[in-house]
Amino acid sequence: MIKFILRKIFYGFVVLLGVITAIFFLFNVLPGDPATVLLGQRANKDAVEAINRDLGRDKPIVTQYFIYLNDLSPISFHNENDRKSGFYLDPEKYSYTYLFSLGENDCVVLKSPYFRRSYITKRKVSEIIIETLPETAVLAVSSIILATIVGIFLGVVAAIKKDTFFDRLALVLSALGMSAPSFFVGVIIAWLFGYVLADYTGLRTIGSLYEYDDYTGEKYLSLKNLILPTITLGMRPLAIVVQLMRSSLLDVLSQDYIRTAKAKGLNFYKIIMKHALKNALNPVVTAISGWFAGLMAGAVFVEIVFSWKGIGYEVFDALTKNDLPVVMGATLVFATFFVVTNIVVDVIYGILDPRIRVK
Repeated sequence: MIKFILRKIFYGFVVLLGVITAIFFLFNVLPGDPATVLLGQRANKDAVEAINRDLGRDKPIVTQYFIYLNDLSPISFHNENDRKSGFYLDPEKYSYTYLFSLGENDCVVLKSPYFRRSYITKRKVSEIIIETLPETAVLAVSSIILATIVGIFLGVVAAIKKDTFFDRLALVLSALGMSAPSFFVGVIIAWLFGYVLADYTGLRTIGSLYEYDDYTGEKYLSLKNLILPTITLGMRPLAIVVQLMRSSLLDVLSQDYIRTAKAKGLNFYKIIMKHALKNALNPVVTAISGWFAGLMAGAVFVEIVFSWKGIGYEVFDALTKNDLPVVMGATLVFATFFVVTNIVVDVIYGILDPRIRVK
């Protein structure tokens, strides 16, 4: 089992390294010069060269790549004296613990990943992510909970009521939920419940998890702003769960042991709850685990529509301003969620089914 876990972690590391490499080279070949973005109309050749030296963009692209890897790595190599080197141990950049020396000036340190600084605000990208990620996480968790509870319930009822009006209605609605784009659904829901029916719902078209009082300026929690974005973001995974739950439960109900249980005179709903449902949930759990990581990255459009101040909203704002370090840092966080989620799911499957460990 330990070998299986280590193998999965190694594969996850390789995938993450590939993502980091792709992100770095992709964003470094995009048109546009960060120095020009920073200087605006004040840009001239000398000023641009000075900014590029400060950002390390005057070095060969391969050297920049290894500097970037070194910045992201929790265990990194640095020079303590050469300030012009991209490997200089700058205390303004890194929060580190000294491990050991490699010579007169070189050392190895333990640190948190350094995602660079925003071109626009000069803040550390890690600080921006830490500030905005919790709001996106709350939105993703609430959406997946909604999709799981409602989706399983509707899927079970649709399977029990197979070929009835309710079954066909559930299938039609789930098909619509999967096909409708999130940004379009978000606009419709915001307009209908946050504008047309606002007097009855008490909801608004825009709002975030935390609001500020107009008179005192105090920050307070506003959970009602979570309702509409949650419904919008959870609609597609809900549709997937309904269809998976229905088809999986119908397959289980056709098995021999279910027919045996019926022949013994067991109550039908007891058969569903104690025997069929447990075995039918396997593909649903797989879908839910994958969708949770996807919701973290896919919340961008929903956050824009509802002005939800999460990491997706921050990424969109950074893209409009060509603030590449913020976009790169957020993309790496999303990729890490995908990789970690897949590793956890694979390990859980390995625990539940020993046959998977030998594959």
